[in-house]
Amino acid sequence: MHAINIISGISMLGVLIGSAALIIILSVFNGFEEVILSLYSNFTAEIKIEPRLGKTFNPNTVYFNTLRKDDKVFSFIEVLQEKVLVKYDGKPFIGSIKGVSEQFLKRGNLDSIVQSGSFTLKRDGHNFAVIGSIVQSSLGVSIRDQFTPIEIYSPNRDAGSGTNELNAFTVRPIYPTGVFALGQEFDDLVITPIDFARDLLNQPVNVSSVEINFKKGTNLQDEQDAIKDKIGHDFTVKNRSQQNTELYKTLNYERWFIFMILVFVLIIAIFNIIGSLTMLVMDKRKDIAILTSLGANKQLIQGIFFFEGMMISIIGCISGVFLGLVFCILQQRFGLVKMGTDKSIIDAYPIALLLRDFILVFLTVGVISVIASGISARLSIKGLNDIKQDL
Repeated sequence: MHAINIISGISMLGVLIGSAALIIILSVFNGFEEVILSLYSNFTAEIKIEPRLGKTFNPNTVYFNTLRKDDKVFSFIEVLQEKVLVKYDGKPFIGSIKGVSEQFLKRGNLDSIVQSGSFTLKRDGHNFAVIGSIVQSSLGVSIRDQFTPIEIYSPNRDAGSGTNELNAFTVRPIYPTGVFALGQEFDDLVITPIDFARDLLNQPVNVSSVEINFKKGTNLQDEQDAIKDKIGHDFTVKNRSQQNTELYKTLNYERWFIFMILVFVLIIAIFNIIGSLTMLVMDKRKDIAILTSLGANKQLIQGIFFFEGMMISIIGCISGVFLGLVFCILQQRFGLVKMGTDKSIIDAYPIALLLRDFILVFLTVGVISVIASGISARLSIKGLNDIKQDL
């Protein structure tokens, strides 16, 4: 009996730790998802309009001018983007220039993605650039060096095939004011005012895309559908998730992979209950036979062992969920577990508690427990007639 109690206690402890781990890990992933998506949202627009064919288009049409003046629109950003050669102190790097109109800075949260310096594109009538971390690390750019600009090269559209090499490229110098870090897809960008990009790329009118942010409370799905209906088939209209499908897929895949790994650990812990209940059945075989002789049917015997298995699992699950909840609340308030690096955007591991995670854990433990307890209950009546004959 002492061994059986120890094994049952270990099974309950396994369920407790597994349940707590599930709540904590899922909450941490929720927190990371919120942080990543908030940073991503600070940089990308709610709606992005691009040409279906070609690289650029003319935004000075009746529909775009009407959309620009819409009362629900918070910012209407013209973007001109192209691959360029960036040089700094003689070192070359192939990146992209992204020229943006003034309303790009209306977001107000851009400094949250800046590693060093500030997100300044214009000052005292002069143009400046904010560069991605990949550009900065590849070229060794120092934003404190006020004497060495970065030089941006773009093919000269007006140059003929026999043109001198010096005239084959348009070159414009610009000083960086900040370095931002957002992700591999964005960190090779050099962000400049759109008039600088127009001059470099010789595009006085056309743009690569139009980025739109709406005022709070606006139904984005309705606005996206309305733009699609009115703009025609020559343009693609994307929301944030459609602009970067890989990011959203990766966040979901990572979350469910970790969940499945922890569920396997939980299955092992819960199925230990079968071992403890099997030993209990072996120890209580005579008692079971006596109960049946007194009138207890097989369903009652099975119910006793099924209830005990469920009781071990449920107590372990409730205790684990409570323990996980307490840890998550403490992590939210006090940041007990740090990220371990001074360069992190956030100091401690983020936590976001969602009701669906608690429901998911209870359902997962419940289903596995029913299966394990059912197997144990069936063992309780196996060979019952032979035992009764021995008695």
